[in-house]
Amino acid sequence: MRTARRFIRLPSRLAFYRLLLAAGFGITGAQCQVQEEATVVYLVRHAEKLDESADAPLIAAGRERAEMLSEMLKDAGITHMHTTDLQRTRDTAAPISERLGIQPRLYATNELQGLADWLRATPGRHLVSGHQNSTTSLIRLLGGESTDIADPEYDRLYILTLDPDGTASTVLLRYGSP
Repeated sequence: MRTARRFIRLPSRLAFYRLLLAAGFGITGAQCQVQEEATVVYLVRHAEKLDESADAPLIAAGRERAEMLSEMLKDAGITHMHTTDLQRTRDTAAPISERLGIQPRLYATNELQGLADWLRATPGRHLVSGHQNSTTSLIRLLGGESTDIADPEYDRLYILTLDPDGTASTVLLRYGSP
């Protein structure tokens, strides 16, 4: 008796990343069940900015990176968005905000503990667009792991999962050119 073989065609790299993001990295049924109860937080530093002025806008490369982020996360099930009041963090989240129809909630970088508490208490999937130092600080406040972000580094996408038991896990992806 012959056994039929089935082959699964692997999706493109971007589709594969979308699949991972949308599934929250759940593999088995039990893991997926836990993921449904977990809070997932996607954290990015704002994209490339024009200069060192207080409220610098994004440059063309930054706008391209923001569009790429929107494309990557469009199927991730984002339910909440958070940005600072500075133009570069708002502009980084703008493409996905417009795509999903979600208005970002503003937070102050000097009140990260309050944001961390709010994220823990609010189920769903959150996107946080922050800054070089506030992004890593927030990850650590949530119990995740991160190294410092170098000044010209804009390609980190952290996926932090907050499980109902209070544990956190962190995955770091890179997107766009370094």
